[in-house]
Amino acid sequence: MSTKDYVEKDYYKVLGVPKDASTAEIKKAYRKLAREFHPDANKGDAKAEERFKEISEANDVLSDPARRKEYDEARSLFAGGFRGAGGAGGAGFGFDLGDLFNGQQGGGGAGGFGGGGIGDVFGGLFNRGGGRQAPRRGADVESEVTLDFDEAVDGATVPIRMTSQAACKACSGTGARAGTTPRVCPTCVGSGHVSRGQGAFALSEPCRDCKGRGLIVDDPCDVCHGSGRATSARTMQVRIPAGVQDGQRIRLKGKGAQGERGGQPGDLYITVNVHPHPVFGRKGDNLTVTVPVSFPEAALGGTIDVPTLGGPPVKLKLPAGTANGRTLRARGKGATRKDGTRGDLLVTVEVVVPHQLAGEALAALEQYREATASDDPRAALFKAAEGA
Repeated sequence: MSTKDYVEKDYYKVLGVPKDASTAEIKKAYRKLAREFHPDANKGDAKAEERFKEISEANDVLSDPARRKEYDEARSLFAGGFRGAGGAGGAGFGFDLGDLFNGQQGGGGAGGFGGGGIGDVFGGLFNRGGGRQAPRRGADVESEVTLDFDEAVDGATVPIRMTSQAACKACSGTGARAGTTPRVCPTCVGSGHVSRGQGAFALSEPCRDCKGRGLIVDDPCDVCHGSGRATSARTMQVRIPAGVQDGQRIRLKGKGAQGERGGQPGDLYITVNVHPHPVFGRKGDNLTVTVPVSFPEAALGGTIDVPTLGGPPVKLKLPAGTANGRTLRARGKGATRKDGTRGDLLVTVEVVVPHQLAGEALAALEQYREATASDDPRAALFKAAEGA
């Protein structure tokens, strides 16, 4: 991306976010627009495809803190014109601004900046150094995947479709139609930059004829229209680790967009969405389940069968006098941890009260009520209330 592109393009406006937008706000805006204008959702719509390219380009810059800082500095610098003042009587200073940026004026003494200073701030912006442009890391890519509950617990391999900017395959990134080659820009002699007078200073800026590329394409590629970059879609198989939770974000290093000029690729970030299960729940590495029991089972105790996720039922001992809401534990029947061990299954007891009673069951319960009439379960409650 040349400095000229930075100056002319308002990426904040493209994404519809303010200049002080946070990284989360930028990400949210990009994801919303990317879904709306994605080529898969607008097949044959050239305008939507072009809009998607603009959105992807804006996100590539604003989602990368280093590139966003460079972009903001470039727009701030060139928006002000960056004009130098003349000396007494309007005479110019008579030196190249590039020397000032490199800290060479005055040999680093009075009037100079030593070996760094302002040159460190603008060095990357003006891309000095014989026209060589530094490698640029590829942008990070965001994606989402939705798993069933048991897939999240045990892990799964799923296909992920990714769309990002990469070197155009039709022209191998040259920007020229197949069978042709770009020519060296005669204005900047391939450096991509020229020095222009700006008041009393000489300012190095991207070459306007080649847009900072150092090459001129006379017969542009039909796919990328001479830019050398195109939207690339690919599907890759990704292993989601066992025990992943709903909303968790997974980073895959080096699986994002390709870098520019030999730079490292970006990373792929996958947000995992998990479908709820009709029976089981999740609490960290443990699974949860609510099991109904009858009043005699809770009062007298016994052994009950409890379902497990993807396995045979287990038997749990129910102590006599088990209260409603008590939680029992089936060890090793929960979610898989990172080390391969499993959490537990937390079993919550729910005492079921019958809606209707008749015959012997009704008579037996009436008899039980008479036998326990002297036991007031609320006596302790009233005593505590009076004491308070």
